[in-house]
Amino acid sequence: MSELKDKVILVTGGTGSFGQKFVKLILDEDEPRAVRIYSRDELKQLEMRQDFTDRRLRFLIGDVRDRERLYRAMNGVDIVVHAAALKQVPTLEYNPIEAVKTNITGATNVIDAAIDNGVEKVVFISTDKAVHPVNLYGATKLVSEKLMIQANSYVGGRGTRFTCIRYGNVVGSRGSVIPIFIQNRKKGAISITDERMTRFWISLTQGVSFVKKRIDHMGGGEIFVPKIPSMRLVDVARTLAPEARQEIIGIRPGEKLHEELITQEEAPQTKEFDDFFMIEALEPSWNSNENHPVGGRSVPPDFEYRSDTNTSWLTSEELTQCVADLQLES
Repeated sequence: MSELKDKVILVTGGTGSFGQKFVKLILDEDEPRAVRIYSRDELKQLEMRQDFTDRRLRFLIGDVRDRERLYRAMNGVDIVVHAAALKQVPTLEYNPIEAVKTNITGATNVIDAAIDNGVEKVVFISTDKAVHPVNLYGATKLVSEKLMIQANSYVGGRGTRFTCIRYGNVVGSRGSVIPIFIQNRKKGAISITDERMTRFWISLTQGVSFVKKRIDHMGGGEIFVPKIPSMRLVDVARTLAPEARQEIIGIRPGEKLHEELITQEEAPQTKEFDDFFMIEALEPSWNSNENHPVGGRSVPPDFEYRSDTNTSWLTSEELTQCVADLQLES
């Protein structure tokens, strides 16, 4: 039986790409008692309310910066999925304090509200940008990861458990490169920062499904990383706009050539399973929780999970299918 059955679930950033897909899936499959959508955009909430007519939905206007509002929103909640964040790299480089307020202070508020309201489980959605970060977005997500993991030591006897899920670029997510490539192909040219650049890719459905599974099987204190394929940006552009000219414009501030999901420093705590990796908690008592995944294989001490040395690569056909499933074609 799903851990979500008959539970009250709150999704921060619930009107975003991830939030809407996650909500649809759990309403269809998991029989939650109620789902609270927590976000600050009243227009997106209106549009989502028109798309979703399920009576189990509750739409709460609020910002994760607002501690008091979060406390009220989490009253009676069993499970929190924290997906709210500011994410646009150039925007956050220009507005760093705002990034800190939402991504770091917001995470702290979620932690405090969850513990004090007796929430059972909190799942934090992270990113490969948090690994060896070179931009402010990645740095704030790294701090948020650290806060979420260490929040398990603040719980005491209240029972709240915190875990993180770290993955790469979501195909077709709002504001991401794939919709931009599709829009720009009408102009006959697509800008590529560097022809060597690689990224991890995961479909929205895969990301949401992975989060759901980990809610059922989390002990607290882990970082879960799905096994996902890589693809070069030039191949993404060539697949989506084969007729368009590619203009190499150089790496922008805050960009990497390649991304990482697991560092060599994390290898000693990393276990490999069939379809995911788990970076175990440094606190041994957290790893003894009955829901903590057991088994798995230790990875080599020099192991790294990088987008350029990945053993799995996304094909043009697979990318085309992902885009078609999202109905992104214009």
